[in-house]
Amino acid sequence: QVQLVDSGGGLVQPGGSLRLSCTASGSIFRIDAMGWYRQAPGKQRELVAVITNIGRSNYADSVKGRFTISRDNTKNTVYLQMDSLKPEDTAVYYCKATINYNDYWGQGTQVTVSS
Repeated sequence: QVQLVDSGGGLVQPGGSLRLSCTASGSIFRIDAMGWYRQAPGKQRELVAVITNIGRSNYADSVKGRFTISRDNTKNTVYLQMDSLKPEDTAVYYCKATINYNDYWGQGTQVTVSS
């Protein structure tokens, strides 16, 4: 069985930084794309950033230049470094990974940007 566990959320002031982590565990023989999504209250879940297994990344326009996605394939872990955070970044952040040709989601971690 495969599991994704994400962490690193919290409360931060505008302009601050947070680093999210998501680690896959279980019976894994292949991990393709890994990414981060977010869902704010009353809004649909949206893509934030995605990275392929060879390190190619894409970002939502709203986070370009502020967020950086990376992964450590030796640890089955994806990270999201979030800088210059804004109140509109407040949401529950979920990691998603394609593992053994199936999609898995983390449980979500709350990010709140407020003064």
